[in-house]
Amino acid sequence: MSAEKVLVTGASGYLAGHVTKQLQEAGHVVRGTVRSLKNTDKVKHLYNLCPDAKHKLELVEADLNKPESWEPAVSGMTYVIHVASPFPLENPKHEDEVIKPAVEGTLSVLEACAKAGTVKRVVLTSSCAAIDWTPETHDKPRDESSWSDPSKQDPYSKSKTLAETAAWNFIKELPEEQKFELAVINPSLIMGPPLHGSSCTSVEIMQKLLERQMPMLPKNNFPMVDVRDVAQAHVRAMTLPEAAGNRHICSTKNMWFSEMGILLKGVFGPQGYNVPTMVAPKMMLRIASIFDSSIKKILPEVGVLHLFANTRMIEVLKIEPRDMRDTLVEMAYSLIESGFVKKTNKYKGPGGPAEREMYMKLSLS
Repeated sequence: MSAEKVLVTGASGYLAGHVTKQLQEAGHVVRGTVRSLKNTDKVKHLYNLCPDAKHKLELVEADLNKPESWEPAVSGMTYVIHVASPFPLENPKHEDEVIKPAVEGTLSVLEACAKAGTVKRVVLTSSCAAIDWTPETHDKPRDESSWSDPSKQDPYSKSKTLAETAAWNFIKELPEEQKFELAVINPSLIMGPPLHGSSCTSVEIMQKLLERQMPMLPKNNFPMVDVRDVAQAHVRAMTLPEAAGNRHICSTKNMWFSEMGILLKGVFGPQGYNVPTMVAPKMMLRIASIFDSSIKKILPEVGVLHLFANTRMIEVLKIEPRDMRDTLVEMAYSLIESGFVKKTNKYKGPGGPAEREMYMKLSLS
């Protein structure tokens, strides 16, 4: 009997790389999609994610903006984990630059799955942005029954809400003979060690802290989760019967930007990194936003708290969340070791159990 095959879309991405690695470690036959096989700097590391893999990774080209590219990519697959989605590092000139490839790309993948006739289940990477992500604090954690109002969202958050909505509607309207299952993962801000050399929003946040690109920090709060936990959630949702037809919030801990700064300063301050910890007054941010579009983008979120219930993550998917303090420290060391962040003359590298005991005692809410 031949092994069941899994397609991971956007395999060179931050999260998708971890998904691919965990699938290979579990013995699955994995095919990954990338936009271009010619860009060797972005894809060569994928072949070494799991050196002892039972099955060699197969890479094929597919693009969210090219609907015709998905039928050959999906052909013969038993499961599809659709991670690929546009995540702008800069403010888009028009929201359709983000929304169109997210929604139409998701539908192209699902249409290819319906035509393939072999796909049992699709696991879609959505976001907590589709659960609740508008510039308003809510008093109690939102669960999977909650949906964001896209009319109140920024382009990226709106793209996630609309793409997930489109996916559920597509499944609902499929003819019975083409039906397959859908499970959705809704992560909050994903942090943790990257497996590749490409930048992303999560990496940029850590870089800005370690390199003190901001002398003061905005009063922003982040619900966060470890990238390895989110990858594990995808792998388990792929085959777990209880996951089919459901959304799954993946979020571990809320932290203020200043709390992240305090943690990193405690560990990396003695190693020569001048990590900011002071909170910038909102009036100062308003003035700065006139000259800096990236600050203007975060202004609506200053002081806002987004809370999410992770019951299904823990009780259904059986994920034991990593401590986010470990996640952030491990991520920082990973970026330094891989050259994302320059080593200082005082840099000593990971300090082991004594260092962990020290930062676990830091006063964080």
